[in-house]
Amino acid sequence: MKQKEISLNSLLIDTDRFLLTDEEIGDNHVATSIETPMREDAFVLSDAEKIAKIESHFREIMLTLGLDLTDDSLRGTPKRVAKMYVEEIFSGLNPANEPQIALFENKFGYNEMLIEKNISFYSNCEHHFVPIVGRTHIAYISSGQVIGLSKLNRIVQYFAKRPQVQERLTMQIAKYLQKVLKTEHVAVFIDAKHLCVSSRGVKDDATSTITSFYGGKFQEETTKREFLDSLHN
Repeated sequence: MKQKEISLNSLLIDTDRFLLTDEEIGDNHVATSIETPMREDAFVLSDAEKIAKIESHFREIMLTLGLDLTDDSLRGTPKRVAKMYVEEIFSGLNPANEPQIALFENKFGYNEMLIEKNISFYSNCEHHFVPIVGRTHIAYISSGQVIGLSKLNRIVQYFAKRPQVQERLTMQIAKYLQKVLKTEHVAVFIDAKHLCVSSRGVKDDATSTITSFYGGKFQEETTKREFLDSLHN
């Protein structure tokens, strides 16, 4: 029986069909890198200079929308938004705001997992600049050092206070903890609601998004199950 010849051209994939547009990337919450995309000159301007520029630009946005900035309620909004961006909700972009981490020797010889549950956070979707609101659960097994419990909260807040994608946020927290604790045995579980889903687009207020990271012993089914079961207690 004569085999049918297959043309090489018939096997080629039209890769253009798989390239997402800017709009599709936003609606699909696609992340491009574990690192937050930053320009090399990101910190040339001081915080005060950034606030002044953002204030000016946001004033133009409000005017373009047709708002009356002479109104008492709106007059100070551009400055308020600018300060909020730089000093609060995007303060995690600046490495100078990285939390000071204090580690302690594990003198008790505690070699079971330590779990910090329900660390609340507020972040912002980098595709639409609207809030992501959720809770983070963290576990680690000490390799000889332990970290102050409040520092776990501060690490979550540091990475949350920047334009984010939830997958990246999960990875950034986990990799940072592995580095500072000098252990692979780290687990991170995030459950969050995205206002870019609930307040626009499909406008579904009932759904939440779950992402997770399991390193070292947490990749073993029994250890992973112990961690996940503890989240429901």
